[in-house]
Amino acid sequence: MTARRNKADALTDAQVLVASGTFQVLADPTRLRIIHQLLSGAKSVGALASACDVSASAVSHQLQRLRDLRLVSFTREGRTLFYEFTDEHVASFCREALYHADHVVTGKGHR
Repeated sequence: MTARRNKADALTDAQVLVASGTFQVLADPTRLRIIHQLLSGAKSVGALASACDVSASAVSHQLQRLRDLRLVSFTREGRTLFYEFTDEHVASFCREALYHADHVVTGKGHR
């Protein structure tokens, strides 16, 4: 028997575009490393570059993509920008994805 989908449960085109755009942004290894760093708190571009072993220019470019989706915001202290992850839904998803990856890589299994 085929289940019929209730129109009220259907996704809108806008929802699909936002969700797929989010997955595309998260699929980049450098952006995922940056997000991992930001999950523990606000950091400067320089600190992110050092932690992710990439140039500050590369970090700035990746942060712009994250800002475009409103996943991060920044505050300015003098000439330094400090970025923080601001979307708790996506942060929770990222934590789970990284936890899952750790279990797959270390062979700990899933629970």
